[in-house]
Amino acid sequence: MHASDSFAGHNCLKVSSKSSPASVAGAIAGMIKDGVPVEMQAVGAGAVNQAVKAIAISRGFLSPVGIEIACVPSFADIIIDGEYRTAIHFSIRAQHLRGMTDPIDGGLNCKQDI
Repeated sequence: MHASDSFAGHNCLKVSSKSSPASVAGAIAGMIKDGVPVEMQAVGAGAVNQAVKAIAISRGFLSPVGIEIACVPSFADIIIDGEYRTAIHFSIRAQHLRGMTDPIDGGLNCKQDI
């Protein structure tokens, strides 16, 4: 896969529908703990599903050590085998929290179905 935008680089994880969410989560957590910002790309619904699961799992790895993560999704135009495709790009950054409660409450108080 060749990316034609500025997101491609050595810190860009490329997730497929066959990627193990736990393995990707471990990579995310390791990079975040090392202070490395994480960029991740996924093409297709299955790949995006695995990427989102990996982000959620990595949050579980990082929260107990006081690291909260933020994820910003965006679109990226890339070229795969000479064809233009649209990828979902995830930019993941650490937010070190001290003595703060989670304002989102882990989704436990979500009562509205969308």
